[in-house]
Amino acid sequence: MASLAKPCLDNVPVARDVARGVSRLLFRRELLALCEVPLGNGRRADIMALGPKGCVTIVEIKVSRADLRGDLKWPEYLDYCDRYYWAVPPGFDPAPFEEAWFMPDRAGLIVADRYDAAVVREAVDTPLASSRRRAETLRFARRAARRLLGETDPGLPAE
Repeated sequence: MASLAKPCLDNVPVARDVARGVSRLLFRRELLALCEVPLGNGRRADIMALGPKGCVTIVEIKVSRADLRGDLKWPEYLDYCDRYYWAVPPGFDPAPFEEAWFMPDRAGLIVADRYDAAVVREAVDTPLASSRRRAETLRFARRAARRLLGETDPGLPAE
């Protein structure tokens, strides 16, 4: 039976390149990012980043129009971040991101390659409830620590 799990960014080279460019952009903005971060609702964010004051940013990567149109779950990420961005590779037609379904009044847009990224449209800051922020910050920190520990001791169980 085929797996229903979302493919890892490592399995899609263009997505991996976009993630690298976005992570560099976020780093310059003092946002520290992790890829493939599980959320409290069971979904998995392509990129989640924390800012110095606890701002939570989620970035969803789309590498094709079919990938974008087939994603009906993305609104479920909005309750887990202060800012939400779409990220696409250069040459991706940005027109769909102006449609109401993709919430251009809230969601930002980033164009990225493996070397860098540029914000085409800023995301609107929609502050999280303090209890959700605490829970997600703790989940993020534990995930980051577990990944770091896995680097120093590969014999530990995978996350």
